[in-house]
Amino acid sequence: MGKLVTLAEAVASIPSGSHLALSGFAITRCTMAFAREVIRQGIRGLTVSQCVGAMDADLLVGAGAVERLIYGGGSLDRFGRLACVNRGIEGGSLHAEEYSSLSIAFRYLAGALGLPFMPIRSLVGSDLLRQLQERSGADVASIKDPFTGESWLALRPLSPDVAVVQVQVSDEDGNAWIRGPRWDNAEQVRASQRTIVITERVVPGDVIRQDAEQTVIPGLFVSHVVKLPFGAHPASVYRVYDYDAAEIKRYVEATRTPEALQAYLVETVHGVPDHAAYLEKIGGQARLSELMADPGLGY
Repeated sequence: MGKLVTLAEAVASIPSGSHLALSGFAITRCTMAFAREVIRQGIRGLTVSQCVGAMDADLLVGAGAVERLIYGGGSLDRFGRLACVNRGIEGGSLHAEEYSSLSIAFRYLAGALGLPFMPIRSLVGSDLLRQLQERSGADVASIKDPFTGESWLALRPLSPDVAVVQVQVSDEDGNAWIRGPRWDNAEQVRASQRTIVITERVVPGDVIRQDAEQTVIPGLFVSHVVKLPFGAHPASVYRVYDYDAAEIKRYVEATRTPEALQAYLVETVHGVPDHAAYLEKIGGQARLSELMADPGLGY
């Protein structure tokens, strides 16, 4: 069986209670269609990790799919806060562990390298470290440098069950290009047990091999490939389409109260059977064509 599957099939491979690493950053390359399908399929009890909390994680938290969030803070960029995440923390329904973005990246790096821990200077003397230690301290420790005797902060590796990465281009085996900022996505993939690639475009393997240095995700880490144009909407994908400001503003308004959010979910998730129907709901090709990136500018 090949790796190229539908979004519904890829999401169905994820059991409730899994740890997911998501590739999104604020409102860029967010795994939005994936998040909507997770909610639609009723997957619950998730742990989500993310270097910078983004719109996809906020939506999953608001829908009640996430129990634990490991992140380096976050926002919806100029559109405001992660309202669902903040409400979950304040109300006690979400167990959130906030680190610096760098320390999250280092935890993925430790997992990618197969290390038992990662020494780091970041967090030392910070309120973030104090709060982590007060809550449990299970993933932070102090170690002694065997060469100098100096004390170092050590972080437990992050080893997610599944990395879900939104990319611009992939072949059917999952060899994928990420254009523009890559953040910690390569480390997420290598730290995880397997990866689901959601791609705007699928090309023959020969195309990938002709420009192999662009391959950020080798197919050997990938279990599923989903071809899904506008899979990040309303977030942006560099050199493919811009963010949909009007739709993000509508989401922000919907997150102001739990009741408004539920109405939004009924309209955009539960009220449509799949991603194609969602795109029609928000305006179809006429609206999407307005978001397409300028070939020269990339946005």
